[in-house]
Amino acid sequence: MIPRTLFTEEHEMLRQSARRFMETEVLPHHERWEEQGYVDREVWRKAGAAGFLCASMPEQYGGAGADQLYSVVLIEEQARVNATGLGFGLHSEIVAPYLLHYGSEQLKSHYLPRLASGEMVGAIAMTEPGTGSDLQGVQSTAIRDGDHYILNGSKTFITNGWHADVVIVVAKTDPAAGAKGISLFVVDTGMAGFSKGKRLKKAGMKAQDTSELFFDNVRVPAARLLGEEGRGFAYLMQELPWERLQIAIMAVTSAEAGLDWTLQYTRERKAFKRALAEFQTVAHTLAEIKTEISCMRVFVDRCIELLLEKQLDAATASMAKLAATEMQFKVLDRCVQLHGGYGYMWEYPITRAWADARVQRVYGGTSEIMKELISRSL
Repeated sequence: MIPRTLFTEEHEMLRQSARRFMETEVLPHHERWEEQGYVDREVWRKAGAAGFLCASMPEQYGGAGADQLYSVVLIEEQARVNATGLGFGLHSEIVAPYLLHYGSEQLKSHYLPRLASGEMVGAIAMTEPGTGSDLQGVQSTAIRDGDHYILNGSKTFITNGWHADVVIVVAKTDPAAGAKGISLFVVDTGMAGFSKGKRLKKAGMKAQDTSELFFDNVRVPAARLLGEEGRGFAYLMQELPWERLQIAIMAVTSAEAGLDWTLQYTRERKAFKRALAEFQTVAHTLAEIKTEISCMRVFVDRCIELLLEKQLDAATASMAKLAATEMQFKVLDRCVQLHGGYGYMWEYPITRAWADARVQRVYGGTSEIMKELISRSL
């Protein structure tokens, strides 16, 4: 195994702490959460108390003031046990950074400490029923009216949408200006005219609350504009490389976990009085899987280094997401095959990981969109 040199002793101590949290506070409840369609709100508060939310946020706003490797560790430990019900990554590493980078001091002081403690849950509303990866095509509007904007529209597939207390909403402030007419707003879910739709039932990630959101003449104070009006698309493009790298990190860690479960199964399961792993066709398949994962791990770790050096560009992040998520699903599908009939039983972790992995090639920009973005850099 190729040694990883990214992490210090402090990072590894955090890893052990995060692993214990997942084993004691998450895994015993995850099956029940899958059945009810959302995680218990209490786990958010427990994660906040343990310092597992908004770790990379400055201490003055309730975070740990840690480097992004702390965030990487937390993403990996969640992915390693396939705790896909937890929307911690989006909350801590997408919603909170938008507030930190583009919010006023008043917005940062009000929301970030509450996000870090788990008192509030954050979501970001980009996708609409008629638009997927094409953010320039959003139809939601926010029209200026004195000291307010009047927000109208609907969003779908919103992670943390049902639990959310605060949502960053992507809307058109100038519908005729294309990408230059997009702005971002911080919207409390208790505002008049805001409503949550049904929790959406999905093929995988069943414990992660995903919902529709509706905005009917919501009066949003102008002070809740993130950054400058019309700069929203630029802000989204600036933050997306880290979001896509997070998905790649999840993908390679999930594939590693799938291989571990499959190695254990094929060593224990017998056919014709021999362990499955002793058959050459199985052993060679496992060797191929190990090789593919190891190659991807090196690339993703290099992307993490580039991120820390502030050198990760959009094309490279897109390559990481494309390659890692395609590899993840391919690997997990082969692992399911090696489990035989048991690989199709929901009680086995490989089955749930396989089902959960399918959407990785869709959200954060589909594989097809990643290819388009990469091709533009050639």
